Amino acid sequence: MSEQSALTGLERCAILLLSLGEDQAANVLKFMGPKEVQKLGSTMTTLQSVSKTQVTTVLESFVDTVEDTALGGGAEDYVKNMMISALGEDKAGGMIDRIMFAQNSKGLEALKWMDARAVAEVVRLEHPQIISIVLAYLDPDQSAEVMQYLPERVRSDVLMRIASLEGIPPSALHELDEIMEKQFAGGSSASLKSSNVGGVKTAADILNNMDSTMEGEIMDAIKDVDAELGQSIQDLMFVFDNLSGVDDRGIQTLLREVSTDSLILALKGADESIKEKILKNMSKRASEMLRDDMEARGPVKLSEVEAAQKEILTVARRMAESGEINLGGGGEQYV
Repeated sequence: MSEQSALTGLERCAILLLSLGEDQAANVLKFMGPKEVQKLGSTMTTLQSVSKTQVTTVLESFVDTVEDTALGGGAEDYVKNMMISALGEDKAGGMIDRIMFAQNSKGLEALKWMDARAVAEVVRLEHPQIISIVLAYLDPDQSAEVMQYLPERVRSDVLMRIASLEGIPPSALHELDEIMEKQFAGGSSASLKSSNVGGVKTAADILNNMDSTMEGEIMDAIKDVDAELGQSIQDLMFVFDNLSGVDDRGIQTLLREVSTDSLILALKGADESIKEKILKNMSKRASEMLRDDMEARGPVKLSEVEAAQKEILTVARRMAESGEINLGGGGEQYV
């Protein structure tokens, strides 16, 4: 295995930014979202023993990539064409809308940088429909955290409203953005042809990121009100056992982005079929070491196992949406 392939995507990005220097790296980070900044910052602080060869390889790879892109103008069209080519017109459409809206949004985008408890405080007095639109706009993992701080009586109502959203008129989204922005100051304007925010898939993604107990309670409450909608959401949820439907190449790609400690915890509570699926896609030495580490770890709390599995599933869904892997058995929405 080459030194370049041994590095994860995050590590390659971290090496590149560290090579640029503080000022240049800061300018790059300005264009990233909170999740990306957090992940990159964490990776940069934990990088150890990076060789000159690895740095050179990363920089050469970056230069090769830059030479193949449309720098110097027309970047918007380039991004649109690239995403349509990679994801298909239907799936790329909603993502492109969100990107273009985010370029000019100050109110809703500001929420992405806030602590989940603070976001809940901002929206707690709003109508459930407003809360549902806000949570549909945020990333699923952040929305899942915010849900934990909302009153129990409104959680299932909000999730049902998210699942029932079938696109939001641009004027309504801009109006909501302005309402949020008044709390942070500034000005905002943007133009969208449509806004594919919300839907059953978004509701499923949020539930996937929630604590298992709360997830079950909300699903039961939704099914009590609308059994068909509840089943539609459940059909699109992707759980740890579904990784058995991922092909070997996809598992190998996923493993390069997952920490060993998270993997040990996740497999402690996994079915034997999933354990074997993972282990057979590792080298003999690596699989033996993992088995030894699992045995040495001893009993662990169920909450720790579930948290590790959620972490791995978050990585898997991100990689599936970027086209790096195919989650298979979770339905065509995940391809």
